[in-house]
Amino acid sequence: MNGARFVAHMSKPRRNTARLPLDDTLFPVKRRKPVPHEFVLDALAPLSPRTHPMFGCLAVYVGDKVGDKVQDKIVLIIRDKHDQTADNGVWLATTEEHHQSLRREFPNMRSIQVLGKKVLGKKVTGWQVLPADAEDFEQAALHACELVLAGDPRIGKVPGARRAKGAGAQKASKSKRAKPSK
Repeated sequence: MNGARFVAHMSKPRRNTARLPLDDTLFPVKRRKPVPHEFVLDALAPLSPRTHPMFGCLAVYVGDKVGDKVQDKIVLIIRDKHDQTADNGVWLATTEEHHQSLRREFPNMRSIQVLGKKVLGKKVTGWQVLPADAEDFEQAALHACELVLAGDPRIGKVPGARRAKGAGAQKASKSKRAKPSK
């Protein structure tokens, strides 16, 4: 072959032009549950609320300025369960000492049944609910949001504050005990 070179033709790499349909995904994404009673979060938007799933519901936290620090406090839980509807609505994080004054503003407010005797061993709990099946639910929920926006001290709890005192007190008392010598 008179100096002629043998050149092998290599095929050019082809791009795979086959595409998956847009609705067919390789990694399915878990769809989030819709936000229950979303108007509540809209009303609290000026405070930039933070949410966190809790008990199959949605807990709502806002920043609370304590001295020169800002702490998150839980103010509401929003609940809309289809199988257990008795406590659906907006739960208010409050304490028993504020129930009477809050009940004047929210006549349909009541203790949360699911947290009653079975869980806490008592009928009245700090948590109260504005029931979703009440005639004035939206109006009451929006009024609760107004109270939160105004910084009303009757609504909101710093999570773990009570537990931290108890745990800290126990640790302090244990560390003060004299260890037995061997």
